[in-house]
This record gives sequence, structure tokens and C-alpha cells, in this order.
Amino acid sequence: MDNFSYWNPVRTAFGKGSVSQLPNLLPREAKIMIVYGGGSIKKNGVYNQVVSALKGRQFSEFGGIGPNPLYETCIEAVNKVREEKVNFLLAVGGGSVIDAVKFIAAASPFKGEPWSILSEPGIMLNSAIPFGCVLTLPATGSEMNANSVISRASTMEKLHFSSPLVYPRFSVMDPEFTFSLPPRQVANGIIDTFVHVMEQYMTIVNNAPLQDRQAEAVINTLIEEAPRVVAEPKNYDVRANLMWAASNGLNGLLACGQKEDWATHMIGHELTAFYGIDHARSLAVILPALWRYKRKDKHDKLIQYARRIFAIQSDNEERAIDEAINRTEDFFNSLDVSTHLADYGINASEAASKIRDRFDQRSVAFGENADIDGAAAYEIIMTCA
Repeated sequence: MDNFSYWNPVRTAFGKGSVSQLPNLLPREAKIMIVYGGGSIKKNGVYNQVVSALKGRQFSEFGGIGPNPLYETCIEAVNKVREEKVNFLLAVGGGSVIDAVKFIAAASPFKGEPWSILSEPGIMLNSAIPFGCVLTLPATGSEMNANSVISRASTMEKLHFSSPLVYPRFSVMDPEFTFSLPPRQVANGIIDTFVHVMEQYMTIVNNAPLQDRQAEAVINTLIEEAPRVVAEPKNYDVRANLMWAASNGLNGLLACGQKEDWATHMIGHELTAFYGIDHARSLAVILPALWRYKRKDKHDKLIQYARRIFAIQSDNEERAIDEAINRTEDFFNSLDVSTHLADYGINASEAASKIRDRFDQRSVAFGENADIDGAAAYEIIMTCA
């Protein structure tokens, strides 16, 4: 196990009716701005519950945050924060809304060009507006971490930043708020969580058995609950298990002492930036292909995964790895999610060339061995047709 430092300051209010805790979680004299997405919270009743909990508080609103939140939209919110002298933000939505609020929180007091927060790795932030979350879509784990991913339409880029200044002060998590989610978003959330776990788990055997088994517990929970949420969309216990799995998938705990990968995400981000494919679906395409490409380096962990998750006991290890990867694809397919670019109208050769060139231009390489560069990304994507 590698050395690590772990700190997570997010206070979590989990369960039915937990939105009622908002008055005690919010600063008493805060000037609040509620930030949300396309308006679904006004249709499913979440908005009314939040506003009721804010009775007597001073607040304004900013709606219109979309999936893969846009820099351009976030800058509109930053301008409103500055004009209205907002000093507390409340994200009501899923990972896209929360990621947007993290960027808004960091960019509002920032003195330089806000895009540099994303485009200049390692840039130091001196302050950020505090914020809290009311989660409505479990997927990204953004409600319990300090990461944010933002897209820029004008340049077709999707970049991320991380700072301890943008941990949420609190996250309200009521599984009943997820009952009305469309099946597509539910499937995306499950796959996003699955791949988050794998980016921290599917690297090398690193003498971290507790973290391995914690990761495997999240994966087993996803596999067990996925068919149940399809069959019983208003089963509270199923929704609660998926919500808590998503938070634990990327709250930093699974990464303690482990090597991490994240190449699947970095390639997937570019597919979304260029083609608009759902984030989770880009991951479903790339993950199995990357495992096949890196099967030698990931051999021991792939065998562990095959044995512990799918109970594959074949003495032929190469066959066991093949079966484990195939069954992972089957799991994605069971959620009506394809693992082939052609099914999304994307030409693999074109995508591979674009992403290779972008990686090369940025001189970047990802993966636990930092060897997924432009050339490797090209080879991986070419097998995803």
C-alpha cells in the first residue's frame, strides 16, 4: 500500500425527508443563490421542498445548467453572483449541477481569466464561495468530493479541476428524489459509478486488501441493484443503495494507498467534447477496450476481478480475463447501453485521430503507468468501432 493523506469534510444528511435539515445546515445570514438544471426539480416537487426549507432566507435562482455543464453558462452565473454579492451557493441537481457550482464558487472570487482554473493544471486557488448540495441524481460522487469537470462549447474542450476549497459544506441526499429519473439517466449513473470505482481499482495488486474489497463491495452492489431498479423504480431501498454506492465510488476512500488510472475518463471526456455523447456512455465504450489493450499490465487485477466479482474459476487465466471483460460489457448492455461507437453515430477512425492529436498537442499521458498517450489512445479507440 502506498502512502496517502485522506480528508473529507462533507457533512451528509441522508434519507427520507432530509431536505428538512436545510435550515440548520445553511448559514443563518447567508445571501443564497440556488443553482439547478433544466427545470425537472420544478416538475417532481424537489424545488418546492427546497424553497419551503428556505422560508425566511434571502435567495435568488440560476437555472439552465445542462449535462456536461458549459463554461459559457457558468460564466453567466459567475456574473450574477458578483452582481448580487451572493455569498453561499446551493446546488440542487445531479453531478452536472454540482460540478458547475464548484466552478462558479471558484471563479466568482478569482482575479484572473476563469478558464485558467481548468486549463492550467496545478493553478492555486486562494478562495471559493461556500456551497451545499441537494442531490437528485446519483452518479458522479461530486456531492462528496472536490472535483469538477466543465465543457467549453467554443473550443470543444472538456477539462477538470480539483481543489480542497470546493468540497461541499454539506450534501442532502434523499433517495426519494431519484424516483422520477428517466431510465437513461439511471443507467448512466450506474455506469458512471462503476467506472469511477474501476479507475481506482483496476490497476495493480498493491497490497491494499481492505480498499480492494471496499471497491468490490460497491461493484457488487451496482450489479445486484441494477436489474432491481429497472423492475422496481420506486423501491426506496434500491434507490438508497445506488445513491450511497455512487457517493462511496468517488469520495476518495477507495483511492487511499492505491495506484489510479483515469485514462478511460480522459479519453471519454474527449469523445463527449467532440461528439456530445453522454459521459457514461463514452466510458462504457472505452473501458472494455482499454482493459483489452492493457491486459498484460492489469493481468493480476483482472484475474482478481474475474474471480471475486463474477466467480470465474477457469484455470486458463487468459480465458478468465476474456470472460470477465465480456461480462462487463454484458452488464453495460443489460442497461441498454452500447459499447460500440458506431451505435452512437461516431466514426472510430475519425475519433481516434482527433483524440490522438489532442493528446499529442497537450503532451499528456494517462493511466497508472502514465503510458496512455496519443498513440495508445488511438489504438484503443480503433477497437471500439
